Amino acid sequence: MDKILEECKRIDADILVLTETDERVKPDYPYYYRTPMLLEIKPDYYGKMENRVSIFSKYPCVARYDTYDSYTSISVELETDRGGLVIYGTIIGIFGNREKSFNTDLIKQMEDIRKLSAAGKNICILGDYNCTFCDNYYYTKFAREQINNTFQDCKLSILTEGRTECIDHIAVSDAFVDGAEVSISEWNLDKKWSDHKGIVTEVRWRSDGN
Repeated sequence: MDKILEECKRIDADILVLTETDERVKPDYPYYYRTPMLLEIKPDYYGKMENRVSIFSKYPCVARYDTYDSYTSISVELETDRGGLVIYGTIIGIFGNREKSFNTDLIKQMEDIRKLSAAGKNICILGDYNCTFCDNYYYTKFAREQINNTFQDCKLSILTEGRTECIDHIAVSDAFVDGAEVSISEWNLDKKWSDHKGIVTEVRWRSDGN
């Protein structure tokens, strides 16, 4: 836990999303939003501090939006230096992509994204997709097709799709990152601190350096 907190501090992201976490892993940010505590739905299974998705931000929230499953995904609109950006933090399928519930979660979450897109929002979907996009490490054909088709229709690009053995991704509206330089880096590659790699996307616009 301490190592994860140290790495989050080192990276110093403007927007940070953690999944499968709890209140003990709480980096120092001015704004913090999370899904409800899991103890509320299954007290005999989850610890009292566990939740599924947390968003840490240097930008304030100007709106919140309902999601298909409030325990598994959270949607907040942040007022960034480049205007409003809806952060959709999520886990698609809490038991992985081999369980029947995965397809339901996937379809319903893609409906969330389509609704936000239809409302004219710039969107960033961050979290555990339980799907790779450039190799056979972990994916289903159905998941890839559903995500790619939805994102194509909504004019979203998966900035991290070229990373191998990566099921955690960052997708952003094309209009929001238009003209920007994008770089990707990863951490916890040996998966000593978690069974997932950490992934960082840096978006920099030449015009203002942000």
